[in-house]
Amino acid sequence: MKRFEVYRNIRKRAMIFGLPIALFALMMVAVIGSLLIIIFSFSFGIIIGVLVFNLALYAGLLKFSRTPQLFQMSSPFPKSISNKNPTPLWYEQD
Repeated sequence: MKRFEVYRNIRKRAMIFGLPIALFALMMVAVIGSLLIIIFSFSFGIIIGVLVFNLALYAGLLKFSRTPQLFQMSSPFPKSISNKNPTPLWYEQD
């Protein structure tokens, strides 16, 4: 009989519609805001614009969740590590 081990960290990699939990929450906030805009707008162009915006946001979040290195501006590690105080001020009393 096959034995399975318990995976306790399932929430760390949980996905909903292909998005991590935080990005899914961002998408739901955008959808609720869009629904409010649709309810209070009387223009067909605004409704189409909101739908296009939601589709573009979903596609962008999917791309970001698959390759997060696209938006990384700096290296994750410092160029040098030092024990030197970063400020010339002296906080200790003599």
